[in-house]
Amino acid sequence: MKTLVNRQFDFMGKRRIAFAISGLMILASIVSLLFQQLNLGLDFTGGSLVEVRYAVAPSLDAVRQILEAAEFRDVSVQTFGASTEVLIRLQQAFDPEVGDRVVSLLREGGDRVELVRAEFVGAQVGEQLRDQSGLGLLVALGIVMLYVAFRFQYKFAIGALLALMHDVIIVVGVFSLFQLEFDLTVLAALLAVIGYSLNDTIVVYDRVRETIRKSRIDDMPAIFNEAINMTLSRTLATSGTTLLVLFALYFLGGDMIEGFAVALIIGIVVGTFSSIYVASALLLPLKLQREDLIPPPKEASEEEEQLP
Repeated sequence: MKTLVNRQFDFMGKRRIAFAISGLMILASIVSLLFQQLNLGLDFTGGSLVEVRYAVAPSLDAVRQILEAAEFRDVSVQTFGASTEVLIRLQQAFDPEVGDRVVSLLREGGDRVELVRAEFVGAQVGEQLRDQSGLGLLVALGIVMLYVAFRFQYKFAIGALLALMHDVIIVVGVFSLFQLEFDLTVLAALLAVIGYSLNDTIVVYDRVRETIRKSRIDDMPAIFNEAINMTLSRTLATSGTTLLVLFALYFLGGDMIEGFAVALIIGIVVGTFSSIYVASALLLPLKLQREDLIPPPKEASEEEEQLP
């Protein structure tokens, strides 16, 4: 008979507190999305995009202040490639002369500026991107549920799906609550969060299944605790090293990928939490039993029954 190792942390004993924390975060996210909505970027709303090149790297705050003083609305300024290349997003109707107007305003401060390009992203394109991105998220969640149900059992699939929805809602809710710009890079980060969180959940699920099959006790919270503690060092090492890279991207990568890094940082922290306290802990109210993972014994064939 296999006995359970002495566990270090009683994760399942704190699951109700974790459920309450998750519920509050999801509620706050939904309320923010309903009343404040997302601060959609130019990729989704449409508007003008102007790229300029400076002789010397400018102050992005100074560029933003000059344009806002000229009554340009919803100005977004970021470096694009080199520090002297500046990408300016203006959420307003496109004017063929908008590039020349922007360059003229920036030259008034004595800087040497030249226009690289001026483009327009239509609202229709933005609506199409929004619809396709939402459909992409739904398809990704559906495929995840089918994969987990096929590899493990349908109760595992329900837990994994709810955990992934939990992560996505909270990440989007944070962007809504703090009115961070939500663009295509953030959407890409959301899909990456789904993949990362699923990988972490699969590792925990695999150890839970293995522990259930090898143990001879029916104390599911104790079995879950052992499985989670056995994978805890791996989970923390993976999350920690990934977060180090993402913090480097956030502080050194420039404005272009700032939203991407922020979304992934939030998603990895929340995803690590949900792998333990949502995906795994939800298997208890779903009444996961040993019989769900052990196939029933094969019945003897008629020929075997007739043998003396």
